[in-house]
Amino acid sequence: MSPRTNQNAPESGRGGRPEAEPASPTPRAAETTPEEGAPSAGAGTTRADHEPVPHGEPAPRPAGDGETSAGHDTDAEPAACSDSAETAEAADAPSPDSAPHADAAPSPEPAPEPADTATVTVTASESAGGGERVKALRRFSAAGGRWRAVQFGLCAASLAVALTAGAVVVGVVRDSGRTAPLVSAPGAVSPELLAGGDLDASIRSLQAQLRAQPRDYGSWATLGLAYVEQARTKGDPSRYPQAQRALDRSLEIRPDNDAALAGRAALAAARHDFAGALTYADLALKQNPYSERALSSRVDALVELGRYADASKAADLADTRRPGVPVFTRYAYVHELRGDVGTARRVLEQALSTATSRGDIAYVATALGQLAWNQGDYRTALDRYARALAADENYLPALEGRARAQAARGDTADAIRGMEQVVDRYPLPQPLVELGELYEARGKEGDRTKARDQYTLVDAWVSLARTNGVNADLDTALAAADHGDRVAALKAARAEWARRHTVHTADALAWALHVNGHDREALPYARQATATGYHNASFLYHRGMIERAVGRTDQARVSLTAALRLNPGFSPLGAREAREALEAMK
Repeated sequence: MSPRTNQNAPESGRGGRPEAEPASPTPRAAETTPEEGAPSAGAGTTRADHEPVPHGEPAPRPAGDGETSAGHDTDAEPAACSDSAETAEAADAPSPDSAPHADAAPSPEPAPEPADTATVTVTASESAGGGERVKALRRFSAAGGRWRAVQFGLCAASLAVALTAGAVVVGVVRDSGRTAPLVSAPGAVSPELLAGGDLDASIRSLQAQLRAQPRDYGSWATLGLAYVEQARTKGDPSRYPQAQRALDRSLEIRPDNDAALAGRAALAAARHDFAGALTYADLALKQNPYSERALSSRVDALVELGRYADASKAADLADTRRPGVPVFTRYAYVHELRGDVGTARRVLEQALSTATSRGDIAYVATALGQLAWNQGDYRTALDRYARALAADENYLPALEGRARAQAARGDTADAIRGMEQVVDRYPLPQPLVELGELYEARGKEGDRTKARDQYTLVDAWVSLARTNGVNADLDTALAAADHGDRVAALKAARAEWARRHTVHTADALAWALHVNGHDREALPYARQATATGYHNASFLYHRGMIERAVGRTDQARVSLTAALRLNPGFSPLGAREAREALEAMK
């Protein structure tokens, strides 16, 4: 079954977008009056000896306790990935320092020593990037079982370059004048560039700005946030250490500036460290109570920690202080989680009517498409995805959502072609699992093997994500429960539940318990997953199958019937199994 249909949460993709400051006042989701006069960030400066590198495409290293050089052992044995052109390119790029989670500790890490070269530029053909991403991911998957750690790192380097094909690597920035004055971003590179539709171009502009003004703490903060968004939108977690370094540099130059603290909140959320995200969001809001990014990240963190009542209050506060597209979408999702689909739809439609940038239009239209798909309204979903793709033809969540809606309507051929396009460019866990299930549902010769290939790639992505500081336990639990190591799925689900109690972690734990034969233990979690009123057919399906397994046949019929009535095409395999179970219980 599809791992997760909630794509508004940061861990799922719908929350990960560039959030620009609105160019003009916009209507509010709630009828309240915004306060005026947002205070500026706090003052204070430090002087640093070195500037970190605003790299574009450096090769990641496996996480470890100590700092080691990936090049030390490369001559001991031929590199397993040496047949790839990307490996040679990655070897020329400086390697980022291993970065820890953006956890609750607010103090920045020391800046690393810069390399001696002045500028390194590496380009890769965008047309070659798609297929090479999947090939590199397969090589990375094999590394875990066959090669030593250094070769694993080289394959990760190959994957990182393949994932970010088409971008530019810009090398070292040195602070030649350590007494240079501080520079703030608004006078140089605006954060609004991140919503302009070309994130790579925005990053290049920021890198150019930082070569000219290496003490521009605002541009360092914006660059860090840009790397977070690039990691999310391109499925490349090797960007997260780069984001960490850029944000750390911003805070070294000007401690406690709200832009960098808000960036750290976004980074922590992207790494699924939601307690850390909440800490950094609160710190940012102490400096600037009107920070749109911090207000939005605070809502995201509370949602992902399962603190839904607090998230609702945070959404109301954010709507009062900074009404606009980023806040509207969070406000809508909080209502959707509580079963208030009407309010969620109304607020998203209001957000779409006020959106002006291509990024905002694509994001909000996709959110509306997902909301319609969750309710089984596939025609409306396809219309919304078409609107999103008219704004940005390469917007991954819209391409994925369109394929999912096509599959639900029975258009399997187009759905498979569309999902193949998605995973060929960005092999993320959810589309990989969905494509595998589409192959299984089609059942042609060779489809079972193709499906297994997709599920194997999920393991490779999870390994890469963990290498770059991402907590991937929920992804592991959801994918492995149906298509992998069930024992590992249960271990991951229990670990995630220990960290946070949300409807999604409750559902994941319930299903992992079920596939491991612990149905009586699973049932309370399945009930908790559906307790808020959130309209999710997968949750109802899981609950119904667990109820059937413990002998509660009447309740199972109700749950499974509700799942199919709500969204009859919620999963290529799950919907079929729900129908078969209902037929067997007649």
